[in-house]
Amino acid sequence: MRQYKLQKELLPRRGEIFLQGKDGKFAVAVNKKMMTVYVVPMEVEDKEKVVKELVRILKVNEKDVRAKVNKKNDPYEVIKKRISEEEYAQLKEKSLPGVHFEAENWRYYPANELASSVIGFLGYDSKGVSGCYGIEQYFNDLLAGKTGYIEEESDAFGGWISIGKRNKESSVDGVNLLLTINQIIQFKAELALKNAIKKHQADGGRIVIMDVKTGSILAMATVEKFNPNEYFKFSASDFKNSIVNDSYEPGSVFKTITMAAGLDSGRIAPSTTYNDTGAVHVAGFTIKNSDGKAYGEQTMTEVIEKSLNTGVIFVEKLLGHKLFRRYVESFGFGQKTGIELPNESPGDLRNLKSKGDVEYFTASYGQGISVTPLQLVMAYGAIANNGVLLKPKIIDSYIKSEGGQEKVETKEVRRVISRLTAEQITDMLVSNVINGHGKLAGVPGYKIAGKTGTAQIPDKVNGGYLEGATIASFAGFAPADDPIFAMVVVIDHPRDIEWAAGTAAPVFGELSKFLLDYYRVKPTELFSEKDLEIFDKKHNYLDIVLNDEEGDENESGGE
Repeated sequence: MRQYKLQKELLPRRGEIFLQGKDGKFAVAVNKKMMTVYVVPMEVEDKEKVVKELVRILKVNEKDVRAKVNKKNDPYEVIKKRISEEEYAQLKEKSLPGVHFEAENWRYYPANELASSVIGFLGYDSKGVSGCYGIEQYFNDLLAGKTGYIEEESDAFGGWISIGKRNKESSVDGVNLLLTINQIIQFKAELALKNAIKKHQADGGRIVIMDVKTGSILAMATVEKFNPNEYFKFSASDFKNSIVNDSYEPGSVFKTITMAAGLDSGRIAPSTTYNDTGAVHVAGFTIKNSDGKAYGEQTMTEVIEKSLNTGVIFVEKLLGHKLFRRYVESFGFGQKTGIELPNESPGDLRNLKSKGDVEYFTASYGQGISVTPLQLVMAYGAIANNGVLLKPKIIDSYIKSEGGQEKVETKEVRRVISRLTAEQITDMLVSNVINGHGKLAGVPGYKIAGKTGTAQIPDKVNGGYLEGATIASFAGFAPADDPIFAMVVVIDHPRDIEWAAGTAAPVFGELSKFLLDYYRVKPTELFSEKDLEIFDKKHNYLDIVLNDEEGDENESGGE
């Protein structure tokens, strides 16, 4: 009897991806069994009937099917993968000799669009099936596992010859990943962003929230959203994560960094004063305050409250260009954070290589340089973390196929400012929310620290800035006395309200209120014992609401 050598791959199970759920893990990328149709040509009795039925039911190319059916000595020819349940039922009913089925694991995303710019998808490249964008791409090798194989001698009917040679190398399943992203917080952030963009007829936006004590990213909401189950219906621009991949000129949220540098260097104190004439003249340029006004003698705290350009220029002059740049870089700007996501942008500090004063003066209030929202939230997180910058963490733990779980540790990058400086700048940011442009970011009963930023958008074609177009940001953290989270909200080109105080700040306040409730942080400001009793009762209700919402989300995102 003629013998044949048959080699078949033993495919590993791809590691699955989970978010933090209310009571454990929330699945966002899993393996789902779907049928593959194949033929064993030597078993086919009526070739014309088989070809006709396969083409009719599976909507495949007749020429290709006929060629495969006619391969006499080939024991295995795939006709179609991932067939639908309806296709499977129809073919099964026909009971065509030589037509077989095998179940294979395929990637499925039960939460659909939720956190899709973070997760990415499993697609195809020049090497075959591979992770594309997000976590699927960055951890592709770890998720994919190791393919095995079985090689054996078979007879003309495809049966294994027991006395023949047989080699086997077992496959190794991929590692499961538990992310730091919290499913409920991510959902709320995406919803808040969607509503804000619609309300202000904005071009887009971004929200990133992090745990200030661990560096864990709790949410990354972007306008780029797609359904990874149907990634082929979207364009490449929909797949990027603009929180990590894109940088922008932040505007006045950067004044916090300049002020922190001034305080830490000892050049100023919160009570230090200067005379605001409303403008600074340098090298033929005139730089004015955003409102065009002059306020006379002002403290550094009032500079933050009124967001005075002249005030941070005053601080930058006292620092000197070299020291200013050193602090900016120490906060993590101009370099990648090292987050485990693909294509991270380092931002752009090239203007600080200039020897001219103008570039440094504009940089002091966040124009002429660019940063990523991720860099910005980590910098504010450093202030909230008593002056210590952390590395952002997107993986909570690795769950290995053979059992065991490896937790990812928190990593300190460096101390950027002293604990005293962190306390001083925090008090100034709290004062800004109470007395300054950040009022709408406030939450009754809590100390919220934060800063607005309204930046012009560069004209990449003609140079300069686009007329009437701004990017609104709010960056901050809460509760100020013992911070839990830091957050950055960015709204791109809002059409109805130009300033961040009326666009990004309210979104920050809305989400801060939710987060403070979610983490059960008791109010500390101007609240009586009766108010605290109401707080406790409210959180009994909050448990019910969160459970209901989680159920709804699982229902809508599942099968």
